[in-house]
Parts: sequence; structure tokens; C-alpha cells
Amino acid sequence: MKAVVTGASGFVGRELVPLLAGAGAELLLVGRDPDALAGLFPGIAACGYEALAQRGASFDLLVHLAVVNNDADAPPETFFAVNVEHMLNVARAAQRAGIGRFVNISSVHALDERNVTPYAQSKREAARRLAGMEGIGARTVYLPAVYGERWSGSLSFLNRLPRSLAHPVFRVLAALKPTVHMRRLAAFLLEPAPGGEDEIILSDGQEQNLVYRVVRRAVDLAFVFAVAVLLGWAMLLIWGLIRAGSPGPGIFAQERVGRHGALFTCYKFRTMKQGTVQAGTHEVSGDAITPVGRFLRRTKLDELPQIWNLLRNEMSLVGPRPCLPVQRELVEARRRLGVLRLKPGITGLAQIEGIDMSDPERLARRDAHYGALLSLLLDLRIMAATALGRGRGDRTAGQAP
Repeated sequence: MKAVVTGASGFVGRELVPLLAGAGAELLLVGRDPDALAGLFPGIAACGYEALAQRGASFDLLVHLAVVNNDADAPPETFFAVNVEHMLNVARAAQRAGIGRFVNISSVHALDERNVTPYAQSKREAARRLAGMEGIGARTVYLPAVYGERWSGSLSFLNRLPRSLAHPVFRVLAALKPTVHMRRLAAFLLEPAPGGEDEIILSDGQEQNLVYRVVRRAVDLAFVFAVAVLLGWAMLLIWGLIRAGSPGPGIFAQERVGRHGALFTCYKFRTMKQGTVQAGTHEVSGDAITPVGRFLRRTKLDELPQIWNLLRNEMSLVGPRPCLPVQRELVEARRRLGVLRLKPGITGLAQIEGIDMSDPERLARRDAHYGALLSLLLDLRIMAATALGRGRGDRTAGQAP
């Protein structure tokens, strides 16, 4: 591996360069002050941007770290000049050098369209412009809070704590917001030529974070207890209204695709007429929904019987909505993007954003984003949005968005 790295003098570069060099990569560091780079990384070649096209001619990869960060006190014009125009100039120089891979590093802040800071807007524009370039394999990689041997930014206070205390505190903080160790970015970059999406989110995930898993499970069980105690009478009333309103059972049991692709039985209050075809909601006529079912779907009360699935640990309050086995396109897209490693949920990020199963690829991509950004604060935001009326389920065929 022969890699060019721009902007190596920042925190990410200082952590990343030793990892790449330690893995045997031949590096060329590019910046406005080559002498300063040579002083930071003795023994590693360095040059200015004007020499990139010539010096980088035999290299395989360019990692673009040069950026005006979101904490910089600079006018919007500076953010766009550096984060967009300078990045494009570097990409063009990489094209002239014949470098086949170009990886633009960004922050997950740029993925949030509600974030209108100059940093986020400039990085979104940079990713859009880069995606339109031809003749180079370009990707934007989005990172949450990064750390390595040390922490930076809002986590830098951890550097002043004893290691025996810093790591437990970090685990608690990492449960609240997503993080990524620099080793994960280095491993991604060292892959020969990874295929897949143009936009990648790298994170540690929460699978190994005991704090996240314990709190999430405790919240699920607390919800089960609260619904059973406070709304048990309402569930009986709903069951009776369904039975009285149309022929058929009050509870609807349906096989769904769960974690790791395992099938499980999902329980809901019946909202459609008995004998309705087993298909995705978007494929079913709105006439199939009963009058009582229409109210239940609008208020999401039809989901209450899923407390049984929560109790059995087959589902969680928040996660990708479980689909039917016959929805093969969605199942395959979720498998390809790693979504099936996640526990399904009663509500999810895609649902509160109005993305339903009528667009399998888009839904699977957003589910994958949720999986990469897992955190207690994100789960809380999704639950709050759902409680305020967003994420009311899939639209039926012919129903307006």
C-alpha cells in the first residue's frame, strides 16, 4: 500500500499516520508546510500541494484530511474555500497523478440536514461535488467522535484522568453518542480496494458496549411493565372493539424477519380485514383497513401487543422495522448492508423520517445509518419523535405521502 495523506498535522492525522506506517504502508504527507510535517513524522516523505501530482504518481490511495473544522472561528467563505474548492483541487491533482482511490474524510455532523453550520453545509457540498467526479474512485467516509491513544475535542478531559478511570467514563459517554477508534479507519483504508457504497459511516458500534446494552434492555423492560400495568385495561378494550368492529381475531400474529435473519412471530392488534393478502403494507389497498384499524394505525396503538416481543427480547423499542420474509429485496439489501445484525424495533430512524418499505434500498440504507450511529441519545430522539406523532407506519397502496 502506497498512500498520500493530506492534513496530517491535525488530531486524526497524528493518530492515523503511525497506524498506517506501522502496518507497512509507504506514505507521502502533503501540506502547506512540508518542513513542519517532516518534523512531526521523521522518516516519512513530505511535500507541498504543488508537488502532489508529480510526487504522488506511483501511489494507490489519497486520504484527504485537510479541513476547516466546525470549531474554527472563520467566515463561511473560508469553510467553502477549504472544505470544497481545496478538496476538489486535491482530487484533480490525484487524478493527474493516476491515484485510483480518493477518500474524503468528513464528520457525521454533515449527514444531518438540519445542521446548517458552515462546516456541515460545506462538507455536504464537498461530498456532492466529489460524487460527480469521473476518472477516480472517490468516496466520502463519515466519522463520529474519533479517538486513538488519546482523546480529542469534547473528550479531551479524559486525557487528564488516570487510565483506570478514563476508560470506564469513556464507555458511559460512548453509550450516549457514537465513537470510532482510529484503528477502524486505518483498517478500512488498508483494504486493497473495498467495494460497496460511495458514502461510508465508520463507528465502533455498541455491540461491545455493556453500558449501552444494559440501559437499552432496561428501557425495553420498563416500557413492557408500564404498558402492562397502566394500559392493560386499554388493551382489553381495544381487543373488544376490534372483535366487535369486524370478523376475525383481535390479535394479528405474523412471521417477520428478525435479528441475523431469524424468523419470529410478531404480534399486533389487527387493523385489516380478515383474509387480507400477506404482503407489505404499501402493497395492500387502503380499503383493507378497518375503521377501528385506521385509528389504531394513526395513533400506533396497534403496536402495543409487541410488548410480548420486547419481553422475549425479539424486538426493542427502537430499531429497523421487521419486514416479511416475502419482502426479499428488502431482506437482501439489509443483509448486504449489515442491518440484519440489529434487533428489530417498534419504531426506528427511517420511520420518523417517513421512509417506508415501498423503497427497499433507501430504507435499508437509512437502517444501516442508524446501525452505524447507534447511541442512547439517538434512541431517545427517535422515541420522542414517535411519541409526538411521527413514524406512523407504512402507507397503504395509493395513499399519499
